[in-house]
Amino acid sequence: MHSVLVNKALDDLQAREFLSVLLVKGGGYRLTREPDQYTVGEILTLTEGSLAPVSCLAQGAAPCPRMSSCRTYDMWKGLDDLIEDYFGKITLADLAA
Repeated sequence: MHSVLVNKALDDLQAREFLSVLLVKGGGYRLTREPDQYTVGEILTLTEGSLAPVSCLAQGAAPCPRMSSCRTYDMWKGLDDLIEDYFGKITLADLAA
């Protein structure tokens, strides 16, 4: 099961041109950009989907009919902003350092 998930993630990364396949003996993958040009946020979003803490904050979500009276929206929005900011500042180069 583990290899199926890894292969799916690699296929997704290749389809979005994050990786290219090496067509040489032994094969493998190569980054299509420099490591400092990839953020953890974009990789997690691609492989995991939305990182939003609640569904109403997910990209492309339909407007919530309860938004105007939601007492917790600002809290969730604040957390969503923190998550985006945090993962948006970490690059693959940072992880490899």
